[in-house]
Amino acid sequence: MDMMTRIAALTADCLVSAWPEAEGLPDAGEIRGLLAVPPDPAMGDYAFPVFRLAKALRMAPPKIALALCQAWNHAEVARVEAVNGYMNFFLNRVNFARETLCAVLDAGERYGASDLGAGKTICLDYSSINIAKRFHIGHLSTTMIGHSLKRIYDFLGYKTVSINHLGDWGTQFGKMICAYKKWGSREEVERGGVNELVRLYVKFHEEAEKDPSLDDEGRAWFKKIEDGDEEARSIWGWFKDITLRDTARVYDLLGVSFDSYAGESFYNDKMDRVVNELKEKGLLTISNGASVVDLTELDADGKETRNSMPPCIILRSDGATLYATRDLAAALYRQDTYHFDKCLYVVAYQQDLHFRQWFKVLDKMGYPWAKDCVHVAFGMISYEGQALATRKGHVVYLEDLLQQAQQKALDIINEKSPDLPDKETVARQVGIGAVVYADLSNNRIKDIDFRWDRALNFDGETGPYVQYTHARCCSVLRKAEALNLPEADAEALTDDEAQALLRLLGRFPDVIREAADKYEPSMITRAVTDIAQAYNKFYYEHRILDDAPGAAAARVALTRAVRNVIRTGLWLIGIEAPERM
Repeated sequence: MDMMTRIAALTADCLVSAWPEAEGLPDAGEIRGLLAVPPDPAMGDYAFPVFRLAKALRMAPPKIALALCQAWNHAEVARVEAVNGYMNFFLNRVNFARETLCAVLDAGERYGASDLGAGKTICLDYSSINIAKRFHIGHLSTTMIGHSLKRIYDFLGYKTVSINHLGDWGTQFGKMICAYKKWGSREEVERGGVNELVRLYVKFHEEAEKDPSLDDEGRAWFKKIEDGDEEARSIWGWFKDITLRDTARVYDLLGVSFDSYAGESFYNDKMDRVVNELKEKGLLTISNGASVVDLTELDADGKETRNSMPPCIILRSDGATLYATRDLAAALYRQDTYHFDKCLYVVAYQQDLHFRQWFKVLDKMGYPWAKDCVHVAFGMISYEGQALATRKGHVVYLEDLLQQAQQKALDIINEKSPDLPDKETVARQVGIGAVVYADLSNNRIKDIDFRWDRALNFDGETGPYVQYTHARCCSVLRKAEALNLPEADAEALTDDEAQALLRLLGRFPDVIREAADKYEPSMITRAVTDIAQAYNKFYYEHRILDDAPGAAAARVALTRAVRNVIRTGLWLIGIEAPERM
């Protein structure tokens, strides 16, 4: 049990003993959620705001805090103080240091792991690349948020299923085959890869503007794909293979993999179930020739409520299915196959209405697990102050960005640490880490402007800064190996800098759980950054290896704990931790 949880439990007992007849008092769990770390260590190590107790106890908050302090008799806390409606706790710093270090070091790199999710399955739908298109920077957030969440849930004991819902179905593939047959060759496509496929697709649209009959040819080729024509299916499958080979290089650089690549085409024969079930349940209506599900909601007076949404189109007037149809089919398949407890969709916030609509359709179909389908929305990304616009030609391909990041990192290493061993590997770790950190450093819903001067800064709140702190810890530990240090003297860790660091380490398991609850990897990014900053302050304020042996041993143990937690935190957000920089 961590210190905050213990304090919460003791406070709950104190409340009951002080007011045994009172009703509506918070339990230990609620108190745990209210405990905070004061901004100034002089105000205590933790603080409990008692304001919400005023109604239940019919007392002013300052009097409640004072009464609680007078009733407190637990030796685990050195002292308590009542200040303006807060109950401030001052820990026994020696015991706190000893217990926190034991907790972190005994767990090693599994510190913060748990069996919280044992027996539960989470499906994660992310990245969702489009066939015959290059992987660009706009795919970075969905890929890395999803990848990080998968690692977080794995760490907490869940069974996870990562799904790359490929965009591999639609008339555009018929148009691509038409373009290939008219203006391409197998040799040119094999040589040029996805770039050649994009060139052919662009040429098709240029030519179709002059000769609209080409659109009919494109539709005819897609009809052949739908009907299982051997040649059409073979070319379409080949285009998929080329795209997946191209994206595999990017996924390898990012350390990302998937359990399933079942895309839109996989559900082509599974959509009749959706349509038939909606008909059987009387949910389909006809609107301008299209089959839709009405999502209007009325209040008791028959007036439309704010929860109403536009109708969800299931079939167009020509009988064609849409994204919503395929998403419904995919959700049903995933529940039948994986029996998920949650299915997360890591998709940009612009698609919010789309997800709300078909989630509501699932609910109207009577599936109680509709509430377990969650749209994990994120903001847009721009590059050096410019919005990305494929049609205007302003697009940044992710592979190019990652290669550029590695080269820039190598240039910095050559300048600052020319004798560093295995510089290319470190440059890869730092360069790619800088890109990933820049993406996961802010709340996911916020828009991001990627800038090189910020991303690769070794002194700011960046990936390289956190990685350098990890490397600094490793350097201290290597030097400590040459010393025959005795048992650690926890008395050496009672200063404000060490205690601030220990509090951050002690809270790390909570951060992981909160990141899982809120689908927010940036909480872990923030935590490891705070730990790195606190360690560097500690490092500059205190002699680590040159003090008395017992003190040196304690500070080395704290350094090892910091190293372990930073490495774990970086791994959870998909970043490697170099041991030398």
